[in-house]
Amino acid sequence: MSGPHRSGLPRPTEPSGLERYYVLTGGRSGPGGPAAGLDVATLIVSRSAPAPGMQHEHEDIVRRCRDPLSVAELGAHLGLPFNILAVLVADLLEAGLVDARDPIPASTPGHGADLALLEEVLSGLQRL
Repeated sequence: MSGPHRSGLPRPTEPSGLERYYVLTGGRSGPGGPAAGLDVATLIVSRSAPAPGMQHEHEDIVRRCRDPLSVAELGAHLGLPFNILAVLVADLLEAGLVDARDPIPASTPGHGADLALLEEVLSGLQRL
């Protein structure tokens, strides 16, 4: 159905690839302000329900983040690259619709992860 429209003009097509990303972010290539510190391990959690009239991707982020999700997990669910997702999350942070939380730090700064916690995780994975 990509032939000409009844008017004889080509049918409009949905933007894809880079065009789609440009449209989603309004031409922005990265987040600014407090969202500039986002990384793949940052946890995103919604502060409210999606508002009527929100951009579809913003609505999807707010809905999926009822329970905390890392930026990496969110990107995998939405099929979006990190930079594009970071711009969208920055919009939501500025609007106060989501919070960004740093991942749980190591028990002793500079000494790596807690060994007991890692052993529990390993034990749980082995039981699967």
